[in-house]
Amino acid sequence: MQEMIERYILELIRQSTPKRTAWNVEKMREGKDVTWNYIDGCMLMALTALTEISGDARFIDFAEEVTDYFVQEDGSIRTFEAEKHQLDDYNEGRALFGVYRKTGKEKYRKAADMLYRCLMAQPRTDEGNFWHKEIYPNQVWLDGIYMAQPFIAMYQKEFGNGDYSDIIRQIRVVHEKMRDPETGLYYHGYDASRKAFWADPETGLSKNFWLRAMGWFALALADLIDILPETAPEHGEIAGILRELMDHVEQFMDPETGMYWQVVDQPGREGNYLETSGSSMMAYAMLKGARLGALDSRFRELGKKTFEGIMKGFLKVRDGMLELQNICLVAGLGPENNRRRDGSYEYYVSEPIVNNDAKGSAPFVLCYTEIKRLDM
Repeated sequence: MQEMIERYILELIRQSTPKRTAWNVEKMREGKDVTWNYIDGCMLMALTALTEISGDARFIDFAEEVTDYFVQEDGSIRTFEAEKHQLDDYNEGRALFGVYRKTGKEKYRKAADMLYRCLMAQPRTDEGNFWHKEIYPNQVWLDGIYMAQPFIAMYQKEFGNGDYSDIIRQIRVVHEKMRDPETGLYYHGYDASRKAFWADPETGLSKNFWLRAMGWFALALADLIDILPETAPEHGEIAGILRELMDHVEQFMDPETGMYWQVVDQPGREGNYLETSGSSMMAYAMLKGARLGALDSRFRELGKKTFEGIMKGFLKVRDGMLELQNICLVAGLGPENNRRRDGSYEYYVSEPIVNNDAKGSAPFVLCYTEIKRLDM
């Protein structure tokens, strides 16, 4: 298994440059160079983790190459547009901490400072949560917790005063507003203004439980309990929310493959399918949560089952090259001029399914690193 997974990632690196990464399928389809973005940010974190467990510097060296391309000497970041207030754009900022420790170059510290200042200026709902983007006013998406909160936690731990209180306040709102009490699952989005066309006029919630949205949230919780010191008062509460989520998600696992469905609570419905990215995210959260003691040890075996199901079903060799299959390319809610993205079941199962996109391959690799850590 080790040779296969690491060979797979090295193949993708060989096909990539900082301007054209083989795992950013959205940009490849558009024929455009990559920008500073969350998709590549996911893979840079996976590459850093791969070097940690394998000792092979080729992984983190490429992460440094990408980061060095975007970050200028004054700490400004090529293509980053603060005025768009896109939470997605802060996820790649997590790579700055690793390359700063590796190189000691001040430009990475300056870039982290700049991103943190911009994030603190992000518009917020009346409840105190970040807007997902400027074009999504008053909207909170599960993805946004992953895009912003681990970066804030890393910044506070490395360069700040260790204040994690805003992180837990925003997670509490998500837990209170976006969790369905019957299933224990979380809705994709919440509009605090109740004005979005996709939002329930009474609750502000979207209509369905999209697997990857919950996967992003699970990733965030698992990473936060790793970043925050165990002595931090927020640590235990975040771990408790992760335990609660995993206890409920487990019930929706496909018993044969260990994977999860694109629309989580509707297995077998016409058009629904076992989706690789969200399944990898759930497996990673289970494996990491169990390793850190936040989850019962049985979740280690559940996470391994999911990972093995993905390996068996969707990591294939084609034309001599490995590819990870069955990854939903993208899904969202709105904006107003895109009413196809309405949060319906039909919408979620209509989005393109692709191979090798980092929204799937990165968490899959992170699962692999967690399994390797079990033997360390």
